[in-house]
Amino acid sequence: MPTPLPIEKVDYLIIGHFSKDLTPDGARLGGTTAYAALTARALGLRVGIVSSFNKKDISLDLFADIPIIASPSEKTTTFSNIETPAGREQILHEHAAPIDFEQTPEIWRRAAIIHLAPIAQEMKSQLPQGFSSDLLGLTPQGWLRDWDKEGRVMPREWPQAEASLNQASATVLSIEDVNDDEELIEAFSLANRVLALTEGSEGARLYWNHDLRRFPASQKEKAVDTTGAGDIFAAAFFIRLHNTRDPWEAARFANCLASKSVTRQGLESIPTKEEIQTCQMEVL
Repeated sequence: MPTPLPIEKVDYLIIGHFSKDLTPDGARLGGTTAYAALTARALGLRVGIVSSFNKKDISLDLFADIPIIASPSEKTTTFSNIETPAGREQILHEHAAPIDFEQTPEIWRRAAIIHLAPIAQEMKSQLPQGFSSDLLGLTPQGWLRDWDKEGRVMPREWPQAEASLNQASATVLSIEDVNDDEELIEAFSLANRVLALTEGSEGARLYWNHDLRRFPASQKEKAVDTTGAGDIFAAAFFIRLHNTRDPWEAARFANCLASKSVTRQGLESIPTKEEIQTCQMEVL
């Protein structure tokens, strides 16, 4: 359990559940919140996390210097992925308590970047009054998935999509989040100012100002584990976009870091100083 830290101003506020991912090699910490928060820290930002989990259930040693506000929960959101002849099946075994935006410290509500990162419908998709940021980023996968009584995860409609995307500065999602639905991607791109779509080994595409550009993934690195690559892309994209106001440059930078992240497993894939410097040089 992390040591309590003073609640001071942060640059990057991320709101969302951590996840406990059940793998053949045992349980490991995951979720967009984990990957994005550590990426933001690696990029030199002061990070704050608002979440919900069972504090006895997961180790947050890697977050010892990141303040975390967590509402009490008997459970931690827990997933497993099962390979079947029809493709990968995701199972939601446990679901942590919902997140209430009101638990966010006042000083964090004006963070330069606020990132809403749901993984299982744990929060509303629009911030209430009282929050103000230079950049509001969404990774909406958790609003695009549902599950049955056995926990089998399936796609769902997102009724608040248009209003939520209109409120956001930028959105990052994966092609899997929308089940390759090009009509839905088009609709999302029209509702949001900047939309980045990650496509695994194909790289990413970016919709901005009625234009579309594609950013191929690097072929230099051999993929070991793609888990978290999209979350690393999202954090890097939001931060670079905030710093430069240039979506194209932000996409190149994020794509570079995400391509390098797949060479390591789990949270070991968080960008290193050397990788950050290399990607910064490559996009100039």
